[in-house]
Amino acid sequence: MGLRDLTAAGQIAAIRAGETSSAELVEAHLAAIAADDVDAFLAVDAEGARARAREIDAMPERPPLAGVPIGIKDALSVRDVVTTSGSRMLEGFRPVYTATCVARLEAAGAVVVGKTNMDEFAMGSSTENSAFKNTLNPWDHGRVPGGSSGGSAAAVAERQVPWSLGSDTGGSIRQPAALCGIVGMKPTYGAISRYGLIAFASSLDQVGPFARSVEDAALLLRHTVGRDPMDSTSLDWPGEISTPTATDLSGMRVGVVDELMGEGIEPGVRAAVDAALGTVEELGGTVVPVSLPSALSGLATYYVLAPAECSANLARFDGVRYGPVAPAANLLDQYETTRGDLFGPEVKRRIMLGTFALASGYYDQYYGRAQRVRTLMVREFADAFEKVDLLVSPTSPTVAFPLGDRTADPYAMYMADVCTIPVSLAGLPAISIPCGLSDGLPVGLQLAGPAFSENALLGAAHALEGALAFDTRPPGLVT
Repeated sequence: MGLRDLTAAGQIAAIRAGETSSAELVEAHLAAIAADDVDAFLAVDAEGARARAREIDAMPERPPLAGVPIGIKDALSVRDVVTTSGSRMLEGFRPVYTATCVARLEAAGAVVVGKTNMDEFAMGSSTENSAFKNTLNPWDHGRVPGGSSGGSAAAVAERQVPWSLGSDTGGSIRQPAALCGIVGMKPTYGAISRYGLIAFASSLDQVGPFARSVEDAALLLRHTVGRDPMDSTSLDWPGEISTPTATDLSGMRVGVVDELMGEGIEPGVRAAVDAALGTVEELGGTVVPVSLPSALSGLATYYVLAPAECSANLARFDGVRYGPVAPAANLLDQYETTRGDLFGPEVKRRIMLGTFALASGYYDQYYGRAQRVRTLMVREFADAFEKVDLLVSPTSPTVAFPLGDRTADPYAMYMADVCTIPVSLAGLPAISIPCGLSDGLPVGLQLAGPAFSENALLGAAHALEGALAFDTRPPGLVT
């Protein structure tokens, strides 16, 4: 087994045992990135990573993460490293500060090697909305890796880094994790500071980990959660994220969401999820059908609320405060030219949708009604968790779809997140783990729990991971 085949926890152990060094690990992963055939990265800070690895190797006492490399979604600011959020609007932009969650990982000894590709301003489900390149799925280069954090997912699946950070608004960690056959987790809203995350929809955006094992996801989460004075929505974390060790689900009540198991779910995906539910019972869990009627309205609710918030958040990108300045006769022309030329079509579509939903005369009809549905959804989840310990569903209704297959059909693209959106609207934690294959492509199983149930979710996911024994290595990958 090569260095890149080790999980992050395995790499940390190898460093501590003197079997390798941070510098050696960083070089191995930088070489993999340089030979990149999935286009996972937008920017690589090779010299910065090498210098930081040497610093960590020289420390008399290793920090907790020991100098293991990590990839960062391009929506998260890293000081002096080009950060574009996948948009021409920020092409060449170098932040003057580092996002809190990234700074915490660096302080714990992670080495940032670069910024991963993404849908522009996190708007998309396939990473095809990036202004710079398409990222390819490591399992099939003719298919998408999911989105919007497709670069972060593909980099981990391709073993260019052992783990990475992404952001999840309506499913942008869990869905690409499912399509790339790895682990992805969205924590409770407010668990991880959003300071330094380029905003899409502020009441939904949440940072989270990608990894090839549940243990690695827990480790990354442990060093990022907690209150941050720079983010008023961040929360004090009760206790600590523990290392998951569960090997069974004895006594656990597992709810299967009826509304997320029917129409629109591919037969192969349904079969893999049903098999995983059989494994739940073999491990001692009790499978219980659960109804969340408002989940059927999740997609419509999300595509009112998220565009409304993005129309406000993206107003700052006007050619004055950020981005290139377009030559124009007056200020209004400058705004129109800059935004018209530099925003991509999906970003423009969502800004227009959101502006309309917030317009006088339409606010109550659309935005106000969507907020009421969101409140109902929160109540339905709370009622469900009175009866069960966690909820399960497919993460994505389909496996990875071909490149270009949905670019002309926004609704078909939006449907990729139909299973993940309800959890996001409720602000709850959820994790996706690979549970099998359909037509040779990975299928994801989503586990969701009440607020601050991350340890329970990670424990259940760890038990299932061990029993399912999914091989996360894409076919044909050479390390």
